Amino acid sequence: MLTLPDDIIAVLASFAPLFTARTFAHVQVLLIGTILTPGSRTVAAALRAMGLAQEKHFQNYHRVLNRAAWSSRRASRTLLRLLVQTFAPSGPLVMGIDETLERRRGDKIAAKGIYRDSVRSSHGFFVKSSGLRWVSLMLLAPISWAGRVWALPFLTVLAPSERYHQERGKRHKMLAVWARQMLCQVRRWLPDRALVVVADSGYAVLDLLDRCRTLRCQRQAQGITMITRLRLDAALYEPAPERKPGQTGRPRKKGKRLPTLGQALNHSKTIWTALTVPRWYSQAARPIEVASQTAVWYHSGMPPVPLRWVLIRDPQNKFEPQALLCTDLEADPLQIISWFVSRWQVESTFQQVRTHLGVETQRQWNDQAIARTTPALLGLFSLVALLAHPHMDTRPTRQAAWYVKEQPTFVDALALVRRRLWRARFCMSLNKQDMQKPLRAWLEPLTEALCYAA
Repeated sequence: MLTLPDDIIAVLASFAPLFTARTFAHVQVLLIGTILTPGSRTVAAALRAMGLAQEKHFQNYHRVLNRAAWSSRRASRTLLRLLVQTFAPSGPLVMGIDETLERRRGDKIAAKGIYRDSVRSSHGFFVKSSGLRWVSLMLLAPISWAGRVWALPFLTVLAPSERYHQERGKRHKMLAVWARQMLCQVRRWLPDRALVVVADSGYAVLDLLDRCRTLRCQRQAQGITMITRLRLDAALYEPAPERKPGQTGRPRKKGKRLPTLGQALNHSKTIWTALTVPRWYSQAARPIEVASQTAVWYHSGMPPVPLRWVLIRDPQNKFEPQALLCTDLEADPLQIISWFVSRWQVESTFQQVRTHLGVETQRQWNDQAIARTTPALLGLFSLVALLAHPHMDTRPTRQAAWYVKEQPTFVDALALVRRRLWRARFCMSLNKQDMQKPLRAWLEPLTEALCYAA
């Protein structure tokens, strides 16, 4: 039987109604084992970390992923509720959405495709890799003890390749369609909270922007505010003029054509305002100059989208001018920029889960197991943050004479959770004689994990 701290039991108990009693017992073993094991995050590695290397019915733990009846979507909803209650109890909820590539090979992995590898590619070097493409939605929440915003994944879906759908006679879903469905789901889960979603230029799609802008719930009159990059040559227009009484014909969708943002960049009449962004990506405060106006973005055959554009240039000329769009016409330009630069934490989270939680080391071939494992590992990042949150304010960060760390990082949070789990397993009995045998039983998996660590 697992021995866990009370606060960890309270968090895990929120997920208990999603499983049968027997399956939930296996889920807890896999979860704790995945946190404790280094290197590859396979079912076998998790069982070894839990001292179950000689478990004869090991297949029961594999069946949690490839056969057991439970809903990943309901688990995502429960995780989101815990994250909102802990890190964002009030104010607008800022979320980031992006896709990542899990490099996988093998004939049995049906949903794989060939995609651009953003980790290995650069502006002048293009790399393609075989793997699975995942679209992940993350809560961008300020973490008090970390001193910055973290991107906490809670909903991740597999976006198969176009060939995968063609071979099965299905209609291919573009990334914007997956994003629209995910955001509509979150809107239903959180009808009373204002939602702000930041994304890169791949999600600057008129259909997606229009759907989010006009999305309504029974108790929420405001749609989802979308913030993305905007092309400097985008076709912008004035709002459509009001119809005159008795005017015939179709209502106009747009007004007079406006200069492009590329033209406004060098126009003498463009009014620039000096601002200081409190945190510019991973750097400190940075001075910039911005120009902002409202317009209508329109393309033939697409719905017109009213937006506020923000044109940004660097007075120090260290980065190229860029433009952002926001579907909230009343939003402040500085707030738009602050929300958008927090999207950088999404990339940081993808890197952290690869380095410390073993994404791309799992080896499932079953379709259902594949669809469950990677979202679970991404969600584990958020779960570790939840488990570490009550104790990080008093826990010092790892220091060395040659390295001074001012704020805790995910490595420190993961180390704290592991330390508390191992300590709970060693303190199962108050009797020293009774404690000797359990101590040896639990010390062996720990020793093996350290000796065979990659």
